[in-house]
Amino acid sequence: MTIIKSVVKASLLSVALMGTLSNAAFAFDKLDAAIAGDHRSEKNKARDEYRHPKQTLEFFGFKDDMTVVEIAPGGGWYTEILAPALKGSGVLYGAHYPDTGKDDYYSRSRQSLEKKLASDPVFSEVKLTDFTPKEGSELAPAGSADMVLTFRNLHNWGEAGVKQVFADAFNALKPGGVLGVVEHRLPENLEKSDGYYSQALAIEQAKAAGFELAATSEINANPKDNAQHPKGVWTLPPSLRLGEQDREKYLAIGESDRMTLKFVKPAK
Repeated sequence: MTIIKSVVKASLLSVALMGTLSNAAFAFDKLDAAIAGDHRSEKNKARDEYRHPKQTLEFFGFKDDMTVVEIAPGGGWYTEILAPALKGSGVLYGAHYPDTGKDDYYSRSRQSLEKKLASDPVFSEVKLTDFTPKEGSELAPAGSADMVLTFRNLHNWGEAGVKQVFADAFNALKPGGVLGVVEHRLPENLEKSDGYYSQALAIEQAKAAGFELAATSEINANPKDNAQHPKGVWTLPPSLRLGEQDREKYLAIGESDRMTLKFVKPAK
């Protein structure tokens, strides 16, 4: 009888383990499939070399059954990856600038994203919310999100805007939820450079909002970038604001040096 019980117990354990491994493999496959998907242009895929989407999302602890908020998705570079990876198993909120009806950057950006999301069923489950820097915004229902992400945005908002955004992210997250930040990193020896933001200041502001710094990563670091360029960060690819002037020089540098920060909303 003891032998039979042991065999049954081992069999059940084996089935449970296989199920766990199967679920993990499924999540892994969804993210890989999203990154490799045909819905992404070759131009966007070329940026993977510098932006490391898989490693970055795994560093933040991304899982395909999470409720995730992407703040200010812009042209939707990361949305193209997050939307299919979460579709059918999780939720994706795109907290984007509202369409004010004016012919300005914010309205055009929102209209462009809405057009993109409506053009492909890959994005059919994305939920858009309104986000305005420096004003309190409900990025997602309070306490509903497992993860809030922002990629290369802090410099656009300024110190006051970042302070508000981090407060909004804190409100949207569940206890134990993650705030993931990727941003052009200002070197410690510089006071200012267009398009870059201080890592020390970002950490200070996140902590002031109530977050704990869980980890930092050099996944998106680029030691070739000294952040001293004629047109700021936009001198580098993919913008290349100088056009053909010194094009090869800036292509050789590659995209900017970036901080990658993982913050956690305390469980208590």
